[in-house]
Amino acid sequence: MEILSQLITSFLATGAFGILFNAPKETLVKCGLIGMGGWLIYYLLERYSNDAIFATLAATIFIAVLSQELAKFYKTPVIIFSVAGIIPLVPGGLAFDAMRNFVENNYNAALGSAAKVLMLAGAIAFGLVFSEVINQVIRKINQSRI
Repeated sequence: MEILSQLITSFLATGAFGILFNAPKETLVKCGLIGMGGWLIYYLLERYSNDAIFATLAATIFIAVLSQELAKFYKTPVIIFSVAGIIPLVPGGLAFDAMRNFVENNYNAALGSAAKVLMLAGAIAFGLVFSEVINQVIRKINQSRI
């Protein structure tokens, strides 16, 4: 039952961010499904491997590759799907905790939280770049066949 609530809330959060991001109406459900799929991958990997950075990287690669394919299929910009899909993975709560700990002069906890935020943000950035590299390699392979 917990996984169902995780899926529903990630779908709603991603779709709602698509509305804030002014995504076209016909893409909102697709954005929600991409975010939901990415969150499912993150949730399962983080739960069973206990490694949030690897889980974030894997989910980001999934989101970015799927976003590129849907953008080609529906002839829309990739950013509509990828930005909305990544929203559930952004470590906003952890960043808030890090800043709060800095303000409260709890520097040891703040540095630990800030380091984890930076690693998670780096995993998101690396996943987006890595999926673009995969896309470019596939394009070159397909062009060489023609």
